[in-house]
Amino acid sequence: MTPNSPLPNEIAMPDMKLELVPVPVSDVDRSIAFYVEKVGFHLDHDVRPSDTIRVVQLTPPGSACSIVIGTGMGAISEMTPGVVKGLHLVVKDVRQVRAMLAARGVAVSEVDEYPRGINFVYFSDPDGNSWALQEFPDAL
Repeated sequence: MTPNSPLPNEIAMPDMKLELVPVPVSDVDRSIAFYVEKVGFHLDHDVRPSDTIRVVQLTPPGSACSIVIGTGMGAISEMTPGVVKGLHLVVKDVRQVRAMLAARGVAVSEVDEYPRGINFVYFSDPDGNSWALQEFPDAL
């Protein structure tokens, strides 16, 4: 039996792809400016289906998963800004991306180096939602 094969008499679980992560923010426009102008995310959508609802989808370069910020989105909008911690962005060269972010005015940590070439850099958005840049060598 292979790791992805169904157990006897069971149907295989269909694919489930994580494609959107809500990130609570206090100021949508300030957050768009941060994620687009400083971090380099792509602004996919900024829609206002009503006077009380605004939905903004942003995607990191090369990612299949996006974040959503906005207002009037029920429980998502009720989350306290800054509570999302440790979202990971996997990069090929953490030092290069760190330098680019620092040049754009993002407060980034120094590089944390771990065995086998795994390295991290940390930063937060204006509300305190925290991110990690992770360099994970091809050999692992």
